Amino acid sequence: MSVLTFALAQYSPRVGDLLANAKQMVQLAEQAKQKGADVIVFPELAVTGYPPEDLLLRASMNKRVRHALDVLKQVNGITMVVGYPHQDDDATQPNPQQQPRYNSAAVLCDGKILGVYHKQYLPNYSVFDERRYFTTGSQHVILEIKGQKVGLLVCEDIWQEKPICHLKKLGADLAVVLNASPFETGKHDRRKELLQNQTKTNAIPLAYVNCVGGQDDLVFDGGSMAVNADGSIAAEANRFSEQLLLVEFDCEKHAFNQQPAVAALSPIAETYQALVVGVRDYVNRSGFPGVILGLSGGVDSALCLAIAVDALGPERVNAVMMPFAYTAQISLDDAAAQAKRLNVAYHVAEIHNIVHSFANTLHPFFGDSDVGVTEENLQARTRGTLLMALSNKFGHLVLTTGNKSEMAVGYATLYGDMAGGYDVLKDVYKTEVFELCRYRNSLEESPVIPERVITRPPSAELRPDQVDQDSLPPYEILDAILQGYIEHDLSQTELVEKGFDCDVVNRIIKMVDRNEYKRRQAAIGPRVTSRAFGRERRYPLVNGWQAGD
Repeated sequence: MSVLTFALAQYSPRVGDLLANAKQMVQLAEQAKQKGADVIVFPELAVTGYPPEDLLLRASMNKRVRHALDVLKQVNGITMVVGYPHQDDDATQPNPQQQPRYNSAAVLCDGKILGVYHKQYLPNYSVFDERRYFTTGSQHVILEIKGQKVGLLVCEDIWQEKPICHLKKLGADLAVVLNASPFETGKHDRRKELLQNQTKTNAIPLAYVNCVGGQDDLVFDGGSMAVNADGSIAAEANRFSEQLLLVEFDCEKHAFNQQPAVAALSPIAETYQALVVGVRDYVNRSGFPGVILGLSGGVDSALCLAIAVDALGPERVNAVMMPFAYTAQISLDDAAAQAKRLNVAYHVAEIHNIVHSFANTLHPFFGDSDVGVTEENLQARTRGTLLMALSNKFGHLVLTTGNKSEMAVGYATLYGDMAGGYDVLKDVYKTEVFELCRYRNSLEESPVIPERVITRPPSAELRPDQVDQDSLPPYEILDAILQGYIEHDLSQTELVEKGFDCDVVNRIIKMVDRNEYKRRQAAIGPRVTSRAFGRERRYPLVNGWQAGD
């Protein structure tokens, strides 16, 4: 039996660290060779990491890329398919930076580059901005390896009809696809369906490799796979972890050999893993020794604490409870219980004296005016100041704990509970926060989040007997309206036609629109939906647009 063995290198490059990435790729190639692989395939832009953004515009980028490729050329005895940014080096050009740059895949073997493919479809939607940096390729590349004609594609190419169709017409026996496809809930199933449709429609098997790990607000979930011409999944890598997946292509049967199926993740499980990976890689790759967060006894901070511990280990997580006059005893008890259960460093810092000092200092300005939101915000800003002071002193990253529902309507305090460097739940709606808490508790016999934290009415505890529904509709209604308006761009009329109260819809939309300025100043956080605040939803702060149809 003639077999062509592929190693799909689902790995996590570090953006901008080209030399370290190249050295890691050499190690993976050597491992693959020892395991009998003929070809190792790395993800899209594996040399630079994805997305490199304006690092691509640095004058020394092309020099560093060439040096990284020289390192890779030292590997012998295995064919490597490597994603990298390609730019011709023409000394006759007055400005080398203005030469075309391509998102490319190079085929290397025994010190030589056998061929280079340039990505033909450059995405410029959602989180992608490739037309800013790259020129569109136009030529297909098919290489013969052990008698098999292997065609190359890069990420967006496989989402279009023409590239793989052309490979088939040109006589390719199979396709190899390099990807840097970021996670969003449910996207992996859509990828599978796409690949199955493409293989069946074109009667061509393919090997799909995706990168993994967190990069700023993006999370890459891996899910590399081999798909046969009948649309069946022959092999699949685990999600959210690095893996060298070896797959055998039977040259006589023209198909990948079947491997045991990988257990699928539920939507809530994959979202939780994405949040853990996002926190882990942001903290570790930024060089922080650990994290610190305000543990209020509420559901959001409780979930953030659990995620932080799963990402970093309890020894690197610090929690501070900062009670004031309106903090309920059950909040104190539940925060302490969770901190003990997760074995994290935990401290209580009362803020009564600080808040009263602010109030006394401001009294000549405020006089005997009614107490309101301003005084509530002083509590939040006191807590934010304390957390930032502890961060400055000990070097820990402050994790903020606001969820997407709150960020959408501005139910958060600038320089208060929004103070920090990374917002774990920034792209998670409140209703999903409760689901994630229950999911995390289901993983162990002893719950890591006290049940009372999940079941009690949410409250900011900034005034007596306060609950969130004093200011907001029930979260089931709020989140449904927000998802329609933010994720699907539904108008007021369309939302009302779906059965929501007209006055409630109008009020929520106005809250979303007027709080764009807060979101611009908010910490980044892991993207898990198809329309995250930041890269994907960009509205002017000052404008005369009137919400309507």
